[in-house]
Amino acid sequence: MKRLGILTAGGDCPGLNAVIRAVTKSALHLSAPIQIIGIQDGYEGLLDGHMRLLGDADVSGILNRGGTILGTSNRHNPFKYISVTGSAPQNRSKDILDTIAREHLDGLVVLGGDGTLRCALELGKMGVPVIGIPKTIDNDLGGTDTTFGFDSALAVATEAVDRLHSTAESHHRVLICEMMGRHAGWIALRAGIAGGADVILIPEIPYDLAKVCDALCDRVKRGKNFSIIAVAEGAQPVGGGKVFAGEKDATYDKFHQRLGGISQVIAKEIETAAALETRVVILGHLQRGGSPSPFDRWLATRLGVHAIELALQGKWGNMVALTGTQISHVPIEEAVRTLHRVDPEGDEIRTARMVGTSFGN
Repeated sequence: MKRLGILTAGGDCPGLNAVIRAVTKSALHLSAPIQIIGIQDGYEGLLDGHMRLLGDADVSGILNRGGTILGTSNRHNPFKYISVTGSAPQNRSKDILDTIAREHLDGLVVLGGDGTLRCALELGKMGVPVIGIPKTIDNDLGGTDTTFGFDSALAVATEAVDRLHSTAESHHRVLICEMMGRHAGWIALRAGIAGGADVILIPEIPYDLAKVCDALCDRVKRGKNFSIIAVAEGAQPVGGGKVFAGEKDATYDKFHQRLGGISQVIAKEIETAAALETRVVILGHLQRGGSPSPFDRWLATRLGVHAIELALQGKWGNMVALTGTQISHVPIEEAVRTLHRVDPEGDEIRTARMVGTSFGN
């Protein structure tokens, strides 16, 4: 094995550069060094052949940097490639095989979430040696206890909830903080618990607006003249659907349609039904930006090194994972089979309920 390609696809998050650094440094420090080829802009770089050799100087000083030095994209699924908006999807997987052969790549290290690793799984079935590394701030990828990027996003969300308390109390308002979380409410749940939110709304527990209002009005009766609501972007009412940001975009698949605005819908409903002044803060991409937390740097470095170890052992088709405190690996197929979601009857939900948090149900 002489040359390995590495790419980052899907949404960016803190810790991507830490993984790129770990993969590159551990490969270069082997007794028989492996060249690491950085592929630009996710699968787009594989389709068009945009890549560069990564050396020690390229990864120096990037451990604490957010984003990714390789660039990323969540629009370019090689199996359903849409070149022009509105055009029919094309299967361009053969172009990827041609690029891999032309560049003499002995395998790929793919950093991504559910959609990215589904593509990696399909490439593996076509004979491409692939190692996956779990990346998503939503923490919704199966097969691993935690994905890198999640802890950093959680810190941003928790600080936001902390900051909203003083202004909510000063103006006697309900303040809604909308966080990312398409299919899983891990950020809203844990930031809500850590920040003392009064109501937490997540995709796993459909909410009843009347019960949300009951919880808010009960606080007023008890002399609490403000409330904080933490809501995941994928939360939805009983019998309702998710709220999308604008029209659905044909260049995205179902995993990447842009959500956003559920907090504004809820705010209007609360003001109408409960006559409580309500304001909204949507964190959006703030959760993706900035320097990775110490935990994410630690996790990303360990995952990157273990990916090289799996490649050396020829254990292709696996995703590195965190199990407890140990780094392990699972088949990519197993990792993408089922999303890692909040258990509505689990310990974290029970804990929040016991301290008086409402989930609107």
